[in-house]
Amino acid sequence: MRTMFHSIVDQDAPDKTWAQARWVVDMLEPTLPKAAVHLEEALDEILSFTSFPKAAWTKVWSNNPTERLNKEIRRRTNVVGIFPDRDSVVRLVGAVLAVAT
Repeated sequence: MRTMFHSIVDQDAPDKTWAQARWVVDMLEPTLPKAAVHLEEALDEILSFTSFPKAAWTKVWSNNPTERLNKEIRRRTNVVGIFPDRDSVVRLVGAVLAVAT
């Protein structure tokens, strides 16, 4: 099952990606009809990265940069523990975001 889903994003062109996604939906239909319907309804959002140039696909579909940023914010705020007020949190998180951009 996992291989089927990975095969969608492993394609090298938008039309092939969409064709593979529809094939996966068709394969799910007999055994998991609710999952197939859910996937079919979500394809526009899931495959929105295909409207970008191929070189940007991995940057667009991955949430690794966001996860890394969230991890850094958590690390910094955990060191402080309890903030005296809301403005202190905003300053710290703002500084982390300013450095990240």
